[in-house]
Amino acid sequence: MTRAFLGVEASITGRRWVGPSAEDDRQAEAMAQATRLPLALCRVLAARGVAAAEADAFLAPALRDLLPDPLSLRDMGAAAARFLEVVKRRQRIAIFADYDVDGGSSAALLIVWLRAVGREATLYIPDRIDEGYGPNVPAMQALAAAHDLIVCVDCGTLSHEAIAAAKGADVVVLDHHLGGETLPPALAVVNPNRQDESGDLGHLCAAGVVFLMLVEANRQMRGEGAAGPDLMAMLDLVALATVADVAPLVGVNRALVRQGLKVMARRERPGLVALGDVARMTEAPTAYALGFLLGPRVNAGGRIGQADLGARLLSTADIHEAKALADRLDGLNTERREIEARVREAALAQAEARGLDGPLVWAAGEGWHPGVVGIVAARLKEATNRPAVVIGFDGDEGKGSGRSVSGVDLGAAIHRLATEGLLVKGGGHKMAAGLSVTRDKLEAAMARLGELLARQGAGAGGPADLRLDGMLMTAAATHALIEQIEAAGPFGAGAPAPRFVFASQQVTSSRRMGESHLRISFGDGTGPKIEAVAFGAFDGPLGPLLEQPGAGRFHLAGRLELNSWGGRTKVQLRLEDAARA
Repeated sequence: MTRAFLGVEASITGRRWVGPSAEDDRQAEAMAQATRLPLALCRVLAARGVAAAEADAFLAPALRDLLPDPLSLRDMGAAAARFLEVVKRRQRIAIFADYDVDGGSSAALLIVWLRAVGREATLYIPDRIDEGYGPNVPAMQALAAAHDLIVCVDCGTLSHEAIAAAKGADVVVLDHHLGGETLPPALAVVNPNRQDESGDLGHLCAAGVVFLMLVEANRQMRGEGAAGPDLMAMLDLVALATVADVAPLVGVNRALVRQGLKVMARRERPGLVALGDVARMTEAPTAYALGFLLGPRVNAGGRIGQADLGARLLSTADIHEAKALADRLDGLNTERREIEARVREAALAQAEARGLDGPLVWAAGEGWHPGVVGIVAARLKEATNRPAVVIGFDGDEGKGSGRSVSGVDLGAAIHRLATEGLLVKGGGHKMAAGLSVTRDKLEAAMARLGELLARQGAGAGGPADLRLDGMLMTAAATHALIEQIEAAGPFGAGAPAPRFVFASQQVTSSRRMGESHLRISFGDGTGPKIEAVAFGAFDGPLGPLLEQPGAGRFHLAGRLELNSWGGRTKVQLRLEDAARA
């Protein structure tokens, strides 16, 4: 085992600190000499496996260099050709989408593209409670009776019966969820996570797959001498879906999100402008804003309201409709938070009673709203560093959602449970999955799931190690450095924001914010002081300890950011952990 960074084997929150390896240190120092970039930035790049010769390209990624050939995905050519045929022959098209941000963004991409060529599509998003996830037989039969093509986005890969029921219409699936041994009887199933794919593009969300299909459609149009719609202007939708679906921000995903944030900053899409306004976004959009401000509001319609609200908001060209939809989603999001808080409290109490030291943390309750069980599962996962499943029962059948930890493929385990007959149905991807289970099989299913996850190493450790990119003096934490580090982003799933430690600092002032947050000022006596904010600090030991005057010196770890307020911008540490110096 490598030596703990600064000798911190157990921090105030109980975590072991892990710093850069000796090899990373050497690479960072060599990179700093070769590129003249700040050493702190070179540490970030080295930790991400970037070589000195690649640094410039990594800091300014070009989408044209990273975008894969759409035809590298199976069935892509057939999908794009049939999609264009519908447009040219003025046939009727329906879009069947999932009710989350990825599904809504994917549907909006198709609707916006079709509108640009003078065509409209029927949007169908199933009700989470009445219909559940993915295509169902009655809906597909009805759509097939009135349309020539049904495009299923962010769903459909496992929907054999429902797609077979779409008599008289062609079906194209554009998805990213884990595929089974056989594919449904669709004209095309474009999915980087089909079992016969290489998996090289398995990190794409559904909107990324849809975007590639539109790239291929535009290419086929150019081959016929026609110009297709402006796809670069649609990257704001791809960025939103990628971040909100917690797709890893690596490779082409990083370039898509980076470019999409620039497009979003132009404030040209009425729905996203209205949503940003109700979310009180006053600065240029960031990956954090997409994941924690915009995404939850788009999701709120599918969780506890009307399933198609998010897709309608993202695709509308009417500013008045956009404002009305954004206001409605904002209200639903507030209601969702209240429902979530009640379920979270009950689920955590049940999980604690069952024990939090196994490979799986789970809870099930009567009447728990299916729209919030996924969020609650994510909270349990974060609190325990273990895969978590939360299930809400209505009658004899429960609908649940799970979230996983790095290195544990929850989707594959859930899919195996379904094939073994312990679940009514289930599927997903590595980090998130959904399931339906009958009451009489609940205990057996969860026991078997825990067994499968244990084989992958789930539950082997305690609190997750805190990974750190290095140490800084307060004088080195400048506006310029933070802006340079941001060039290594955007940061999110698969590409965490860099964390730095300020060693042996004295807390010079502290102030409680609300019930659980803490703001402090700190310094080492030789350089400038820095302010830090610790959200949720009083939900654990961090707040009570750092709030005490004269508590001694601490190593302080967190993420650097620029805080703009009242026309002034200053350096701030988003404090995550501390250890006594």
